Amino acid sequence: MKKYLQTILSKFTNRQFLVVAAILIGMWAGLTAVVLKIFVHYVTVGIHNISLSYSWIYLVTPVIGILLTVIFFRYVIREKLFAGTSHVLFAIAKKSSKLDKKETYSYAVSSAITVSMGGSVGLESPIVQTGSAIGSTFASFFPVGYRDRTLMLACGAAAGIAAAFNAPITGVLFALEVLLVDISVSSFIPLLISGAVGALCSRIILKEGILLSFSNVRDFDYHNVGFYMLLGILCGLVAVYYVRALLFTQDILTKYLSGTFIRLFVGGLLLGGLIWIFPSLFGDGYPTIMQLAHQKPGSLFEDSLISRFEDRQLILIITVFVLSLVKVFAVGLTLGSGGNGGNFAPSLFVGACLGFALSSVLVMAGFERVTVANFTLVGMAGVLTGVFHSPLTGIFLIAEATGGYELMIPLMIVAAFSSGIARFLKQSSLDETILKRRGGNFSFDKDTQLLARLSMTDCIEKDFTPVMTKSTLRTLVDVIAHSKRNIFPVIDDEQKLLGVIVLEDVRETMFNTALYDTVTVNQLMRPPQITALIDEEMASVMEKFDKSTVWNIPVLDGGKYVGFISKSNIFSNYRKRLKG
Repeated sequence: MKKYLQTILSKFTNRQFLVVAAILIGMWAGLTAVVLKIFVHYVTVGIHNISLSYSWIYLVTPVIGILLTVIFFRYVIREKLFAGTSHVLFAIAKKSSKLDKKETYSYAVSSAITVSMGGSVGLESPIVQTGSAIGSTFASFFPVGYRDRTLMLACGAAAGIAAAFNAPITGVLFALEVLLVDISVSSFIPLLISGAVGALCSRIILKEGILLSFSNVRDFDYHNVGFYMLLGILCGLVAVYYVRALLFTQDILTKYLSGTFIRLFVGGLLLGGLIWIFPSLFGDGYPTIMQLAHQKPGSLFEDSLISRFEDRQLILIITVFVLSLVKVFAVGLTLGSGGNGGNFAPSLFVGACLGFALSSVLVMAGFERVTVANFTLVGMAGVLTGVFHSPLTGIFLIAEATGGYELMIPLMIVAAFSSGIARFLKQSSLDETILKRRGGNFSFDKDTQLLARLSMTDCIEKDFTPVMTKSTLRTLVDVIAHSKRNIFPVIDDEQKLLGVIVLEDVRETMFNTALYDTVTVNQLMRPPQITALIDEEMASVMEKFDKSTVWNIPVLDGGKYVGFISKSNIFSNYRKRLKG
C-alpha cells in the first residue's frame, strides 16, 4: 500500500501534493467537526426538553457523561486522556508532529459524550486535536518530512475550527497563531484551502441555529472608545483569573481526591449542583451567548433558583457577572473529574457575560450610546485573546460571526488591552502554562522550538578519550599522542566523571620525562566547570554555554561519563534542522 502511495506521490510536485492533501484533509476534518456539532446539538436539546419536566436531570447527566468518558478512555482506547490544544503543541515540539491514529476519533467521541451530557466545556479544542490527528495520520501514509507533516497537521486543525464556526479565516489564523511557529508564504495556500473546505462543509450541512451568528450588530460609535478600553482591561484581568482559577480547581480535585472514580463522582455532583443553580452552565454555553447578544438575560434563568429576581434588572446583571466567574469552576470540575473538552467556548461564554454586564451597567448609568450587543460580542474576543494569547483569532472570529467588519476597531482595542494586561501580569497563555506544568522547556518561537527538537543523544560526541584517575603521566602522554582532542575526561573504575584534563594545563609538564612515572592524572586534572545530563533539554544546555566560557560540556548519565557536547555540534545540527 505504501509503495502504491509513494508512486502516486512521485507524479506530483511537492506544491501540487500539498494542495491535494489540503483538500482531502479539509474534507475529513470538516465533516468530522460537522457530525460532532450535530450530535451534541440534538442530544443537548433532548436533555433540555426532559429537564422541563424533571429539573433534577441536570444533577445526573454530567456525572453520567464524565463516567462514560472515563470508561471510554480507560477500557476502550486504553490510553491516558490529554485534553486541550496543549497536547497538539506537545506533539509538534516533542514528537515530530506525530499523533496516534486513535486520536482521529477518540477525542471527538469522548468530547461529544462529555459536552452533550452537560459537561461545561467546549468542542473546539477536541476538534483541533481531532483535525490535527487527521492531518498527521494522512501525512503518515506518505514519505514526507517534519515541515510538511506539521503543515498537514495544521491544515486539519484549521479545517476543524473553520467548520465549527463557519469561519474559514478564523481557522487559518488559529493555525498560524497557536500551532505554527514558522510559516512560509507557500504554506498559506494549503491552509487557506483546508479552511475553505472545512467552512464549506459547515455551510452546506449545518443549520443556522447550530452555528454562532449575529445579525443585531450596531455601527461603531467612537464616543465609546474609552469604555472599550475599560472592557479590554477587564477582559485581561478576567483572562488571568480564568487560567489560574481553572488550574486551581483541577489541582484541588487531584490533590484531595486521589481515586479516579471518587474524583469523578464528587466532581460530577458538584458540577451538577452548579448547573442546577445556573442552567446556563450546561454544555458549551452557546445558547447563553446568543441570548445575551439579543439582550434577553431573563430567559437564561427560567426554572432556576434565581428566577424570582428576573424582573429586577440590576440583580440580573450581577447574576450574569457572577455566572462569568462561576463558569471557570464548572470547566475545572468537568476537566478535573475526567471529562473531555476545551476552553475555547467557555472563554467566549465568560467574555460575553462580562461584556453584557459592563455595558448594561453603563446603560443604567445613563450612557445611552453604549450598545449592549456590541459589547457582548467584543467581550468574547477579549477574554479569548487573554486566555490563548491569540488576538487575530479572537478578532476575526467575531468579525466572521457578525458577517462584517463594523466592530473591527473595538475588537482591535479590546484584544490589544486584554493581551497587554495578561502579559503585564506575566500570565502565559493557557496552553503554554499547561505545557510548563507538564514538564520540560516549551516555547513558541522558532529558534527555541528548533532547539527543543534537537536530541541530546544525537549531539553527543564520544571521541574524547577518557583516562583513569590512577594513571601516570606516561599513560596520559600516550593518550594525548593518539588523540585529536585537547580535552580528556578523567574517570574511575565505575565510569564516574572525576575531572577533566585540558592540554594547555599539562603542555609544559608532559615534556618533563622525569615526572612520567611519579605524577598521576588526579594531580593534573581540574574539576569539571559544568556538566549536562543525558536527558536535559537543549535550551537548558545552551543556557549553560552562555553563562560559562567553555566550548565543550561533559554529559553524564546517572553520574557516569557518556561523552561531550559542544557548541559547534549543536550549531551544526541546528543549521541542518533550519535548512530542513
